[in-house]
Amino acid sequence: MIHPIKRICVFTGSRHGSNPQYAEAARQLGRELVGRNYSLVYGGGNVGLMKVIAEAVLDLGGHVTGVIPDSLVSKEVAHRGLSELRIVQSMHERKAMMAELSDGFIAMPGGIGTMEEFFEVLSWAQLGIHRKPCGLLNTGGYYNRLIEFLDHAVKHDFLKPKHRSLLILANEPPDILSQFEAFIRTRGGDQYFDPSKT
Repeated sequence: MIHPIKRICVFTGSRHGSNPQYAEAARQLGRELVGRNYSLVYGGGNVGLMKVIAEAVLDLGGHVTGVIPDSLVSKEVAHRGLSELRIVQSMHERKAMMAELSDGFIAMPGGIGTMEEFFEVLSWAQLGIHRKPCGLLNTGGYYNRLIEFLDHAVKHDFLKPKHRSLLILANEPPDILSQFEAFIRTRGGDQYFDPSKT
């Protein structure tokens, strides 16, 4: 059964980064989400690119769900103006809730936390725990070296080509969402499964 996309989870930085393109891409992605009638799920912060995309969606009347651990409410300055803010007890609970709430996952430019969150859901796709689209928004070539590394992992037989192909790549927000929609049409989607039960 094909499940339509309703909510997109975006992993991104708690900083703005050095290139103004990153913030503009966050604003554009926010506009695209609202234009396609999708809600945003994100880490709940009121800082960096996290704030930029959340406010872009909110400014257009879109729905934003933030999920943040209690220990980060002050550190990441939880956004109190969201449609919905869920405060959880741990990072594990945060990631599980974001995964369960979402129909697809996008990583925008960010640091270690962004990578850790994104690669967890991508590894779950590899293991067949879910069949939701996972994509990198490669704004300004930010992820070029990471993409090269993944191709290197394929070359050295640590990553199967079929699993490498699960990663959707795009440079522009409209393109990544169009690829997500094509992924759902061709591969279908399913409900999130608790990896602890597999």
